[in-house]
Amino acid sequence: MRLSIIITIFCLGNLLSFSQGYAKDSLQIKVYTEIEYKNREAKDIKLLKVFCDYCTSAQTSKIGYAALLRAHDERYLPENVLVNGKKKLAIIIRISKVDFAAISDEKENETLEKE
Repeated sequence: MRLSIIITIFCLGNLLSFSQGYAKDSLQIKVYTEIEYKNREAKDIKLLKVFCDYCTSAQTSKIGYAALLRAHDERYLPENVLVNGKKKLAIIIRISKVDFAAISDEKENETLEKE
């Protein structure tokens, strides 16, 4: 009995530490997109806003592009489809800090290399 309680507590402790582990080494960035529907068909997908105060223009651009791809993938999910109208989607992009730091402005890097 005691052994099963100890094992359960140990497993829960590991599970809780694992579930919170992503927050230490990743970032979450919220992006708003909008899908325009006509007769239940997606006609246009727009990027409305990337909520990232510390992003460079290259990082904002890549995150926005990733959000547009996700909106494109989700355009015909039943909860998103409208007969006619515009559906706004809030998309959360989770990216590791290492990958986020690796996104750089290629033009900026070329300028630095020339100097």
